[in-house]
Amino acid sequence: MKFLRLIPILFIFFGNFPYKNEVRAEVKNPQDFKVLSNESKKLSILNVEYFIKQGDKYVKEGDFEQAKNSYLDARKLAKQLASFYADLNSSFKGVDARIPNEMQTKGKKILQIQAESNERLASLYIKTEKPEVAVPLLVEIIRIMSPNSSEGKEAYERLIQLGFVETKYKG
Repeated sequence: MKFLRLIPILFIFFGNFPYKNEVRAEVKNPQDFKVLSNESKKLSILNVEYFIKQGDKYVKEGDFEQAKNSYLDARKLAKQLASFYADLNSSFKGVDARIPNEMQTKGKKILQIQAESNERLASLYIKTEKPEVAVPLLVEIIRIMSPNSSEGKEAYERLIQLGFVETKYKG
């Protein structure tokens, strides 16, 4: 019985793990693990801005189809990010006030960028003589930015120019 008590002590003393192929990790920069905060990753505000810049480049080159695809990608990603930020905002309300504040700030920024992508996409559709496709985009700009914002006023003015609405907004 006393011999059985010595077995754990022998394992501790002599060890049973070889040290030959041991790997030790060292964290030099903790930011390296925040993969979505890097510029090249998919779910980021910077990526939405990149899609818009690519669309602008294609418009200057006269490649409207590629520009449309780029603006649509920016719009889709912006909508996803806005939804994620809103979900996190509502999930953490009453739990930790810092997180809803951050999500609200990021949400406002992404809505601004979404309105910008909608505006450029609407302009592209108007330029390619498809104003019926531009109308929902302009209405969405007014909905997400409010009619009193400069973007909302500009979108409503475009709706008047297209003949979709007739009443001037005096706000």
